[in-house]
Amino acid sequence: MSKPSSTAHKMLFLNTLAFTICFAVWMFNGVTVTFLVDNGAYDWNSVQIGWLLGIPVLTGSIFRLPVGIMTDKFGGKWVFGGLLLISAIPMFLLQYVDSFLGFALCSFGYGLTGAGFAVGIAYTSVWYEKDWQGRALGIFGAGNAGAALTTLLAPTILQNLTNDGTEMENWRVLPVIYAAVLVLMAVIFLVFAKNRKPETQRTIKKLMLPLKSLRVWRFGLYYFLVFGCFVAFSQWLVPYYVNVYYLPLVTAGILAAAFSFPSGVIRALGGWMSDKWGARKVMYWVLGTSLVISFLLIFPKMDIYSPGNGIMAKQAGEVTEVSETRIVAAGIEYPVAARDAGHEETVEGDFVFPKKETWQEPVVQEGQMVEKRELLASGETRIFFQANVWVFTFLVIILGSIWGIGKAAVYKHIPEYFPDEVGVVGGMVGVLGGLGGFVCPIIFGYLLNGTGLWTSAWMFTLIISAICLWWMHRTIQKMMHREHPKLMRQIESKKEN
Repeated sequence: MSKPSSTAHKMLFLNTLAFTICFAVWMFNGVTVTFLVDNGAYDWNSVQIGWLLGIPVLTGSIFRLPVGIMTDKFGGKWVFGGLLLISAIPMFLLQYVDSFLGFALCSFGYGLTGAGFAVGIAYTSVWYEKDWQGRALGIFGAGNAGAALTTLLAPTILQNLTNDGTEMENWRVLPVIYAAVLVLMAVIFLVFAKNRKPETQRTIKKLMLPLKSLRVWRFGLYYFLVFGCFVAFSQWLVPYYVNVYYLPLVTAGILAAAFSFPSGVIRALGGWMSDKWGARKVMYWVLGTSLVISFLLIFPKMDIYSPGNGIMAKQAGEVTEVSETRIVAAGIEYPVAARDAGHEETVEGDFVFPKKETWQEPVVQEGQMVEKRELLASGETRIFFQANVWVFTFLVIILGSIWGIGKAAVYKHIPEYFPDEVGVVGGMVGVLGGLGGFVCPIIFGYLLNGTGLWTSAWMFTLIISAICLWWMHRTIQKMMHREHPKLMRQIESKKEN
């Protein structure tokens, strides 16, 4: 295995830094839109918020394929540098908008930063041999941590700019700051980057041939989950924390960053794991864990009252005594379970599992005649689930980290199956994954409107995780039957016995 050159490592550093900036810009709306709505600057509903979170992701997604092709043909230096400069224009213009439409149009423009991923994937892969590509692409993918930069820093910057929301118009300084950072990064990249293109140049028609392969679309579905849902939740978690746990925007941003940052950084570990154990094994582990954690997160914060175990008369007769603790009817004493007056205090602390309270309430009066098996006291049950914020945060951090490993594993597959079309295949997989980041916030908004449950978003990821795991397992079984038919027959006969 040949050792990569120092120039290769330098290009990897520049690629990763530029992608980190791009990703921070790409996630700009998650914090900014939540802040504007939360402070009453705009009266946008959950569906409109979902669209504003998704529109930049849409741009970054649909342009990944053409940008990937351009990188293969012209090299990453000029494509990445131009991308950064062009994206700075709509970001700068955002300071002048004052409507949903204006915000949406500018969002569509600076969403182009999301296409920087396709540039970086193709530009990084040409500097490294196959044995190093998993690690290199994993390190490059750590630029996803740019999402954490926005969710961590932008809320505090907005609070300071607007004097804690009292001078709301000052929020318009933030897009100017982001635009300046994009221009600065473009200058650094164009000055210090060295251009390189794949050795074999092909026509557009030949470059597009791999898109006929079902394998590309299967990789795209995996990426829809591990990248698209990651992008969606990087933004969606901010309003989630604000609305479900009533946290301040700054605190919500910090906890959302706790989800985003490990997922980006751990992607490098995912590349190493994929090089060492194989991307297929890693994806089995990733999809299985995603399924389990999504299931654990679907249970909402709830306070449920339900009929419980009541008391029925054993004999017909007159009710002679009714109190909170007992009922006497036809000479028979029936103990009544009274409600615990201190129970309200017990559900206010931090706890992990649901808490249950049961009691009985008399439904008869003294002097009333009752029949045998007539209800004397109704049973009441209350189940309270706090959906503890710290348990929730722990689970989403683990899930984000697992998805980070999965992102590297998906892109480890691409150079192995499509060594000469990394740019176009990586771009197409990125398109499908990025579309997940676009449609998921919109789907989350409609699910929230339809069900009234914030956890409906996790129900969606549970379904996608199950489909991905089923499709991968089915495909691998078919491959094993085709490549090792005798071995598979022996395995299946053992299962039957």
